[in-house]
Formats: sequence, C-alpha cells, structure tokens
Amino acid sequence: METRETPGSRTGIWLVGAFGSLATTVVVGARAVARGLARPLGVVTEGPEFKPLGLAGIDGLVFGGHEIRGDSLAAAAAVIARENGSITDAWIGQLGPELDAISKRVRPGIASGGGAAIESLQDGTLPRPERRGRDTVDRLAEDIRRFAKQEALDRVTVVNVASTEPPFRNAVPTLQLAELERCLDSEAPGSLRPGTLYAYAAFQAGAAYVNFTASNSCLCPAIEEFAARRQLPYAGNDGKTGETLVKSGLAPLFRTRQLEVMSWVGYNVLGNRDGRVLSVEENKQSKVDSKDSVVPSILGYSLRTHVGIDYVESLGDSKVAWDFIHFRGFLGHPMSMQFTWQGCDSILAAPLVLDLARLSDLALRQRESGPMSHLASFFKSPIHCAEHDLYRQFARLADYVDQVAKSGVPRSA
Repeated sequence: METRETPGSRTGIWLVGAFGSLATTVVVGARAVARGLARPLGVVTEGPEFKPLGLAGIDGLVFGGHEIRGDSLAAAAAVIARENGSITDAWIGQLGPELDAISKRVRPGIASGGGAAIESLQDGTLPRPERRGRDTVDRLAEDIRRFAKQEALDRVTVVNVASTEPPFRNAVPTLQLAELERCLDSEAPGSLRPGTLYAYAAFQAGAAYVNFTASNSCLCPAIEEFAARRQLPYAGNDGKTGETLVKSGLAPLFRTRQLEVMSWVGYNVLGNRDGRVLSVEENKQSKVDSKDSVVPSILGYSLRTHVGIDYVESLGDSKVAWDFIHFRGFLGHPMSMQFTWQGCDSILAAPLVLDLARLSDLALRQRESGPMSHLASFFKSPIHCAEHDLYRQFARLADYVDQVAKSGVPRSA
C-alpha cells in the first residue's frame, strides 16, 4: 500500500549542537539536496524500499536547535569550506538567506555539568545557569515548543549531535524517574549532565528523541521511564559511521567462516571540535566504551581488543582509522588482516541524522512509543538491542519497513 506525506504537513528537526561540524553539514546538505545542488548519496531512506512509507521529504525539513556558542551556520560552513572542502563556498552563497533564517532559530543550550572539555567550548553567550534543573528543562522545552508553533510544525524530532560527555560512573545510569524529578526540583542543573536535561526537555515538549552521541546520560532509565509516560519514541546510542561500521560488517565474515580472531586492535585519529573534546581522557572513555563492545558481541567470545583515539588538529573534519586483525585458521595457522579507513566525519554522519529524523518522524505519525530498536544499524551501542551484526541489524529494519508498508501509514499524526 503506497502512501504519501500529508500535503502541507511539516516536520521539524531540532539539533543539539546546532553550529557544530555535523549539524552544519546536516543543514547545508539537506538544503543543497533540496535545491538540486547535490545528490542525497548516503541517505539510506532514499532507497526504493522506503518509498511506500511516505517519509518526510528532505526538501521540507525545518531546522532549529540549541548551541552553547554564539556563531552562525554560514560562519561554521565557511570554516568547513576553508579547512575541509566538503561544503563549497558556492553553496554557502546560494543558501545564505536560508542559513541565516535557520541560525535565528538556534537558542542557547547548556554546558554546566558537561565536564571541563565541554564547558570550555562556551564563549560567554550563554545566559547565567538557572537555579534548578527544573528551570533549565522548562526553558529548553519551551524553545522546542515555540519552534514548533512559530514554524507551524506537525511534529518535531530532537537529535543530539553535541560533543561526547564524560561517562557517568555513579548512580545516574540506574536513576529512576522519581529520583530524577526530585533532583530537577531541588538541585542546580550542573548536578546532571546536559544530555539528561536535553532528553528530558525533548520529551516534555512532545518530541521524538535521537541520541547520536556516545554520552550515556541521554537515555538512562529515568529518561526512558519519562518517555514511556509521555508515550514518545526514541533511539540511540552513538552513530555508527566509520571504523565501527566496517567492524560490524567485517566481523561476521570471521564468524561465518569459523576463523578464530585472537586480537583486533584499532587506532583512530581525528581533528575538529569533537576530536578536541575526545582528547580529554574522561570524554574519550565514553567513546571507547561504545566502540570496543562491537567485535566481541558479534563473534560471541572474548578476545584481545584495543581502541585508541587521538586528536590530530591538522586533520580538521577528516578522520583516519587503522585496524589490525590477528586470527587463526585451519590447523591453527596464524594469519592477519589490516585495513585503513579514511573519511570525512561529518559527511559520513550527516545522512544518518537525516535518516534517523525521518524514521523518527514516521514513528510519531504512527503514534509509536518506546525504543526504536529497528534502528540498531545506525548505532554503535543500539539501545535495547544486543545484535551488532550490521546485516542482521539491517534485516530488522527491512522487516519493520515491510510491516509498516503492508499495514498502511497514517496520512497525518
């Protein structure tokens, strides 16, 4: 049964970290595709199997967001054009008025509680932190509601593409909603991670939520409980874009051929603001925890693994990964494989953000709620899904698409 998006229906994407390299590439890329300046390469949901779902068109997506730095999309895009070339000056010139209009929809976010590396990124443009966490989430949620009202949007998906926060090692990963509510009402916002406050605010505003970061604060049990109360969908964690994508596609080869992997060692070097934040050990640990679990999960046994991440400023938005795989075959003979992955971080990630936003919007149209585990193929640490094999993950998405297409998609939410 083929469906179409309701005429006049409008979909909003609210980006946390709105002037970062990834968010900038998402917005400029979407507008460039809408204008016919670029092709939607890498956008999974542009495949023919998704056509019956009547997903929100890329050309109709409306953007806004939160940011902790005073900047603009045009200025951020100009830096990318100068240092990396993945965005062109010609596009910036042609899209200038649109980028300016979107920049005006970006509101001040929150940095307190995000750790020293993230707090150092703020530039004095943020308002003084509120007295209570409750006041902060009320402000953040009102920003999203106002965005939806002023732009006449039918639905909004919040996508967190901000820098990775340090992992929580205390009680927060097991925090229940009642405890979180008490904390919001009695403690300063800095007592919680920004990711927790952004996610709570998204659900308070009635939006779907996607955690594209490795931060474990965003979808802790208390936040999931709040999403269930609000009957809203969510997905995460940590977008799978480069080296880990290759791992999740390559590891099944060794499992299928009964080759014993003894060790799998990877080193990653990257630049940009994300790399700068990950150069701080406590922030890096969140990313390492996410990346290091994939191979043992797919193979089904313990092995020697190592993930190294280093900041190389001159790389800008590019990243390089080198992996060494030591394995045994027939008669126990040792062999090895090596590969090098070179890519542009934001170019790899941006189409996935569009995919996740469009599929989350579909979930809102269908009044789905809870974890969208069928989106596991997009994440390094998919929530409520123990499967890391890329092909099995994508089969789950394909099954979901087939089921929705057969049942028929509601024409409006």
